[in-house]
Amino acid sequence: MKTLFLFPARLAAITITFVAPLFAQADSGRDMPRNVPAAYVQECAACHTAYPPGLLPAASWGRVMGRLDTHYGTNASLDTETVRQLSGWLQAYAGTYKRVKEEPPEYRITRSAWFERKHRQIDASVWRLASVKTPAQCAACHTGADKGRFSDDELRMPAGLPLSARKAWHD
Repeated sequence: MKTLFLFPARLAAITITFVAPLFAQADSGRDMPRNVPAAYVQECAACHTAYPPGLLPAASWGRVMGRLDTHYGTNASLDTETVRQLSGWLQAYAGTYKRVKEEPPEYRITRSAWFERKHRQIDASVWRLASVKTPAQCAACHTGADKGRFSDDELRMPAGLPLSARKAWHD
């Protein structure tokens, strides 16, 4: 009789371990999913942080991938198969939580309301430092950016940061 009661528990454990992850892929939030396509790192991280897909809604990723020939002033065109692969991956892991429900202006993560709120105390001169160059270079300050970790505990001051701009790191 004991075996009959264990069967549902084992079935539930197997389901949670092997089946649930198949349905839990969407909305990984800020974390970088485990199955990052090599082309995503190779192509996207060559110019800016390879953002976790959960930082934008699916519609924004669709627009970004549909305009690679004019990707923020640069021709970032890719072959059809790579675009298909990356688009599918970005759509599968796109954000759906409250922070990313609204598409940011120009589909830019750095123009989203939450990004601007979190960085409101950063002086504009910081974005122009040689070690930073642009707000899109998250890894200049966030040591865990490549894994989707943007915690204040993992911040570092970028090289060349003037004393007057350091207050933002101590709030």
